[in-house]
Amino acid sequence: MSDTALYDSAPLSTAPAIEPVPLSLYDTDLSAFSQKLGGSFERYGFAVLSGLFDKDGAGLDKALVDKAYALAKDYFELPVETKSAHHEKGKGGARGYTPFGVETAKGYTASDLKEFYHIGRDLPEGHPYRDHMRDNIWPTEVPEFKETFQALYAALDGLGKKVLKAIAIYLKLEPTFFDDKVELGNSVLRMLHYPPVDKAGASVRAGAHGDINAITLLMGAEEPGLQLLDRDGSWLPITPPPGAIVINIGDMLSRLTNHVLPSTIHRVVNPAESRKGFSRYSMPFFLHFESPYVIETLPGTITADRPDQYAGQSITANDFLQQRLREIKLA
Repeated sequence: MSDTALYDSAPLSTAPAIEPVPLSLYDTDLSAFSQKLGGSFERYGFAVLSGLFDKDGAGLDKALVDKAYALAKDYFELPVETKSAHHEKGKGGARGYTPFGVETAKGYTASDLKEFYHIGRDLPEGHPYRDHMRDNIWPTEVPEFKETFQALYAALDGLGKKVLKAIAIYLKLEPTFFDDKVELGNSVLRMLHYPPVDKAGASVRAGAHGDINAITLLMGAEEPGLQLLDRDGSWLPITPPPGAIVINIGDMLSRLTNHVLPSTIHRVVNPAESRKGFSRYSMPFFLHFESPYVIETLPGTITADRPDQYAGQSITANDFLQQRLREIKLA
């Protein structure tokens, strides 16, 4: 039996939901914040941060997030021909629009039921990373699109660096350990649209997969459908409270930490009968290491009980990314 068949036949979990970690702790007790967040990552590969929009906290501006969602919906309502003009064929979907029915989870033959739009980091003229981190594509058909999503990208990039600081503390590294490794990382903000599901066939909104990157910050998981594969082989639904954000460990960071922090398989299942006629929107921010960064096991994660699982297998972040993009049919 294939891995995908095992995933698809796994039962739903009856375990309690992941306990949210208040984002306010970042400012009031960074040590406690790091322990709670790191403990959730080590146990589940996922964590939930609550209080995202608290006025005095370390989170995000709710007005900015609401505006971004409104503009995303406006974009996806554009005619297919208009959106297709923002698609770069053969470029791995790194920038601009990727049409419905392209991305396919590793191990699956049926494509996911989604379309999406990617926004990346703006680099100065002449920067050496520009040979593989291309310019963004800004659709003029949606007013204020560029400035809104540039602002949201910067805000999520900053929030992600705070999460990485907490992770560094949890791993007993210098708090600034990740700073220079992600400063100009090939991070991507994805506007994601799952259309209504009329005839799914063998497809689901997002097949079981692990993320490629270091960490993912996911806005929009309040609409049911997101599930993680727990240690006992059951699917644990994740439906965070309003004003919360879901964060998960990606394959790059899992590999770097010798799987102390696991990259957990997750999926987005098709909606219940009563919700089949509704679209689902979300905005994951895939935070990446800088392209030349060499991913090799952190010495502090190697023990007698946990030998180095990647001895002699170091790889740059960009080589790892390109390898994985080919596996999911984006390159």
